[in-house]
Amino acid sequence: MAVKDKDVKQIVEAIGGAENVETATHCVTRLRLVLKDDDKVNKDKLNDNPLVKGQFKADNQYQIVIGPGTVDEVYKKFMDDIGKEGASKDDVKAAAAKKGNPIQRLVKLLGDIFIPILPAIVTAGLLMGIYNLLTMKDLFGPKPLTEQFPQIHDFADIVNVIATTAFIFLPALIGWSSMRVFGGNPVLGLVLGLVLMHPQLVSQYDLNQGSKIPVWHIFGLDIKQLNY
Repeated sequence: MAVKDKDVKQIVEAIGGAENVETATHCVTRLRLVLKDDDKVNKDKLNDNPLVKGQFKADNQYQIVIGPGTVDEVYKKFMDDIGKEGASKDDVKAAAAKKGNPIQRLVKLLGDIFIPILPAIVTAGLLMGIYNLLTMKDLFGPKPLTEQFPQIHDFADIVNVIATTAFIFLPALIGWSSMRVFGGNPVLGLVLGLVLMHPQLVSQYDLNQGSKIPVWHIFGLDIKQLNY
């Protein structure tokens, strides 16, 4: 399909003009725009444009469906018309994230941090369920399966070690993922998380054994030496 300059200019006019475009990129089929004011978009005018196959808003981006192949040429002419340089998809996502309200930005931030580590947490949870099935009393009889079949006792122990690893080192996982999101050094985030599991800090097990909680006295503050 031939791309006419006037059709591209009409797209620019329909979205509120070049001054309403904060940043723009494209995927295989769509123009993906971050606009300063979505209310300035003339949807009817866009629908009447022969280049436009559809339009919708998602993730604070205004997306205009052009079609495969054609979108590349449309995007090039579009950027020439608005007088701006092209942006990467990551740049557009970052700009779109800033448009949300504080709650939306907080939810997205937490999602960006925890979604990468969810597979480890979910897998650990499933393995803990298997371990509980093997060691729970009155489930498959008065004795747990590990006592009925001693040969699987070591297997259950291995499952427990693997299952609890993600939860024991959860601060390290969160530290790594947080630094990745905030643009810092992930290794530094990993180390900061590991600090919370330093053996010098008192654990829940130590407390159950009757250990007292030592305290640091720093700048007038009393900081208990507890691990996470």
